Parts: sequence; C-alpha cells; structure tokens
Amino acid sequence: MGGPFGLEGFVKIRPFSGETAHFFRLKNVTLMQNEEEKTRNVAEIKSQGDILLIRFEGINSPEAAALLKGARIIADREYAAPLLEGEYYIEDLKGLEVITGEGQVLGHITDVVEGGGGQLAEVLLLSGEKRFAPFKKEFFGDVISEGGKIVLLEPWVLDL
Repeated sequence: MGGPFGLEGFVKIRPFSGETAHFFRLKNVTLMQNEEEKTRNVAEIKSQGDILLIRFEGINSPEAAALLKGARIIADREYAAPLLEGEYYIEDLKGLEVITGEGQVLGHITDVVEGGGGQLAEVLLLSGEKRFAPFKKEFFGDVISEGGKIVLLEPWVLDL
C-alpha cells in the first residue's frame, strides 16, 4: 500500500494485476506488515484515476493511514483477480519443484518477487543456495499439475 490520501483515512493502493473490479467486493483483508498479519474490515473503496483508495474501519485520519504504508493486502482467493491463460497466483507457485526438460530436479520455488525488469522466481537449489531467475515464458514452461513441478527451459539462468 502507498501513503495516505485525503483527510478521512484512505490509503492508496496499486494492484499488481492491474485488475480492480474484484477489490470492490472485499469485506475484510489481511494486512501483512513487518512480518505481522492483522485482519482489517474494509469500510470503503473508491477509484481515483489509475489507483484505488481504501479505508479500513478504525482508520479515520491521515496519520493513522500513514502507519499502513508498505503493508501488503492479502485477500481470500474468492476475491482475487481472475487469471488469464498462463497466469498463476504466487501462492500456487511456492513449493513447486523446478526441473529441467530432461526431468532433473534442480530445487523448488520459495517465492516470486518483483525485480527491476519484472518478476523473479526465488529458487532454493538442492545445494541449499538461493538463486533468482526471471519468471518469464522464455525461461519457465507451464506448471505440471501432477506432482507440482515446473520446467525451467533455460537452466543456465540459475548460474549453475
């Protein structure tokens, strides 16, 4: 979440997906901030150009809203943005076994984070080292549902 907006306790949010319609159905969310989670009831959501404004119950001033800056909004899956072909929720990618086209296990995905040029898959290698690879179709194939695997098309990106 961004900083406060106005005098009533609204906070600016910019959805990762670019989709906004699903936000207007939210009743409550979990806010993740400094590794702590807290459930908050949504009081009001409105659109302001290309950003959304959200106000939570009990947050009625810009000073209180400022304390939420940097928090991540976590909503139940039923309120998540719809996926397009080839898109995945990050939570569904965590734990997937990363394999080569020949089936060799390299490690597993622990997270997907925002990098300078797009999203990066954090891969915990079998050696215990963590490496990052661009999470793009040029490098990763489709998720193999049976067995929870994903094919790394270009293993060299992990600097092996």
